[in-house]
Amino acid sequence: MLHAVIMAGGSGTRFWPASRVDFPKQLLRMVGQETMLQSTFTRLGGLVSPEHTLIMTNGQLVQAVRDQLPTIPPEQVIGEPMKRDTAACIALAASLITNADPDGIMLVLPADHVIETQQQFQDCMRTGMRLIEQSPDRIVTFGIRPTYAAESFGYIQRGVSLKEAHAGAAFKVASFREKPDRHTAEQYLQAGTYYWNSGIFMWRAQTILNALRQFEPTMMQHIDTIAESLGTPRFPITLQREFEKISGKSIDYAVMERYDDVAVIEVPFTWDDVGSWQAIGRLTAPDEQGNCIQGRFLPIESQRMIVYGQPDHLIVTIGLQDTIVVHTPNATLVAPKSEEERVREVVKQLQARGWAEFL
Repeated sequence: MLHAVIMAGGSGTRFWPASRVDFPKQLLRMVGQETMLQSTFTRLGGLVSPEHTLIMTNGQLVQAVRDQLPTIPPEQVIGEPMKRDTAACIALAASLITNADPDGIMLVLPADHVIETQQQFQDCMRTGMRLIEQSPDRIVTFGIRPTYAAESFGYIQRGVSLKEAHAGAAFKVASFREKPDRHTAEQYLQAGTYYWNSGIFMWRAQTILNALRQFEPTMMQHIDTIAESLGTPRFPITLQREFEKISGKSIDYAVMERYDDVAVIEVPFTWDDVGSWQAIGRLTAPDEQGNCIQGRFLPIESQRMIVYGQPDHLIVTIGLQDTIVVHTPNATLVAPKSEEERVREVVKQLQARGWAEFL
């Protein structure tokens, strides 16, 4: 049976001031009528039931997640006591799944991607399931064909073709590559054998637990202790105590780069990781001046703007180009597009000044 794990614990600091500690990016309507979390869940409709969907988030977001996804049983929303990166998150989720379904297949996906179309997405997931059914210890990942020489993504180098996929292009993974410099990214683009790493994975839950026990035995000692308390009154305090002892590590470092039998499926669907404000420019149809607008905006001699506000608040710019403007009830951001990566600096400065009300 297929189980889905949606990782929804990120802080979304590059989307300040819209994204806040108690209401981060994945809970916002960045594009379309649904929040990013709701869109991710909707994408699974007909493929995975709500009863077989786990939402892994941080403890303070549990109620907000439950409010946004009322059809998911409340106990399926798991609050991690503290941030310990994706390996610990996935290990905990896999333990919960194997406890209920020892042979379960596990689809892991972030809560903050924009993917079209739903049908193409689900077709790829079914291809992944076939690859695992044919080789039960296999790990499957999903690669995005690069459209430009991106320096902000990890890459997957494909190897030999896997003929048993039957639908779509699937390959054995030759290697995983870290975020490259500009020259290297251009080489990857020209080679045609590299994909962006989508961060979407599929495996049997038992397979990933076995791999983590091999590569991260100390982490798994703590996870196994947590798993032993499942269904008992000890679970909350055991989760708090043992999870805190884990050293954070991404699943890429912990397993993916060290595991031998990994397949990559080249996906046909469009994908955006919505990593920063300029994603709004990619995902929103511009007006005749090239402005991408969420909210109410009056541009006067202003071009190629990204504006995010509320319907009841008017934003006016005069003589601006290539600028990001974000308005919220208690904070406003104005920055050149070229400086958008520095939004994280704002969050650090707010923390340093103790201005928690703006975080």
